[in-house]
Amino acid sequence: MHLTINSEFATLKEVIVHRPGREIDRLTPYNKHLLLFEDVPYLEEMQREHDVFTKLIREKCGAEVYYFDKLLGDILSDDKLRYELIREALAVSRLDHLTDELLGVLTQEQCVQALIAGIKVHEVRGSVSSNALADLLDLAFLIPPCPNLYFQRDTAAILPGGIVFSSMRLAERQREANMVRKIFENHSLFKNKIHQIYPGTSNNHNHSIEGGDVIILSDKAAAIGCSERTDEKAVYHVAKSLIADGPIERVYEVHLPKKRNFMHLDTVFTILDKNRVLTYPDALQAVQHISVYTRKEDKSEVVNIKRTVLKSTLREVLKKEIDNLEIIGTDKVNQEYALREQWFDGANVFTIGPGQVISYNRNKHTNQALRDYGIEVFEMPSSELSRGLGGPRCMSLPIARSEG
Repeated sequence: MHLTINSEFATLKEVIVHRPGREIDRLTPYNKHLLLFEDVPYLEEMQREHDVFTKLIREKCGAEVYYFDKLLGDILSDDKLRYELIREALAVSRLDHLTDELLGVLTQEQCVQALIAGIKVHEVRGSVSSNALADLLDLAFLIPPCPNLYFQRDTAAILPGGIVFSSMRLAERQREANMVRKIFENHSLFKNKIHQIYPGTSNNHNHSIEGGDVIILSDKAAAIGCSERTDEKAVYHVAKSLIADGPIERVYEVHLPKKRNFMHLDTVFTILDKNRVLTYPDALQAVQHISVYTRKEDKSEVVNIKRTVLKSTLREVLKKEIDNLEIIGTDKVNQEYALREQWFDGANVFTIGPGQVISYNRNKHTNQALRDYGIEVFEMPSSELSRGLGGPRCMSLPIARSEG
């Protein structure tokens, strides 16, 4: 049985998350932009907030929560994988020639921490004998940290038909996606359940795509944002694989402005249940155009697809795919607060069951609007987690939902 998910709203059964750790404490006002982060959060409060997040998941829907660092530690018992991942991490700083020496002094658990939180020169100076460290500053990173790792949604997406492993737009973040991919390919929980949709085996399958741009509309349709982070060619390859393998029949390519505040499609809308959708209208209206990929009707034994440019708006596409659609717009909340709350991902709630969502408590007007529409909102503290500019959906990688 392959890992598949057929909707965005069925009751959550299993999810992967990453509890922020020492990688956050590596951030300073001077290096945060180099490490692709927005701020310098307070780690201990971040962890407390994340613990509330996972507690809500367990208590409100009974889902199994898997932690990224534990899964990574499990697969690093394999010497070959440990070598591959440490070598890749060192290669970022062009120090992969130190792989054998570093592995000689790090335990398995220290390798996990090095891959997530990075490792500085002074932390191994004296242990690593190589003269290569002689010219390096004590505070320089041998392996850079991954502070964005708690946004697990970026790294992959599971759909009807299989799994898309992200090819990250920014090279500095590719290690995150690669580690998640290694977990799926090698962990005993998942390795025999993988049907890989993307990337393919040919060299033309390295165009960027990130999980936050992938949204399941139904068991027959998906939407993929063509955004700042996802390339049009990647959408084509994903669409071709999905349609060829089934059961997906339609893949909508939604073109967003190439801007930071439209980074992924799930900043524009999220699905709450079988007919209700939460949107940020300014983003909804900013959609430039939409195309749809469908199977080309011909006599060829090879599945070919066609791309049709639509005159429809995103609202019209959603209405076509979702019966009795109701759109809850964050602009109906309070005009003075709509933009402020969207900055902290008001439209990026995590649906854990039909009509049940986890949302940041700071987005109080959005949360009240959801409740007015009959959505059950479970609020979580968010003063520090929100500094990374990603919401509860961004922090979660669902791997199983109920069939109903």
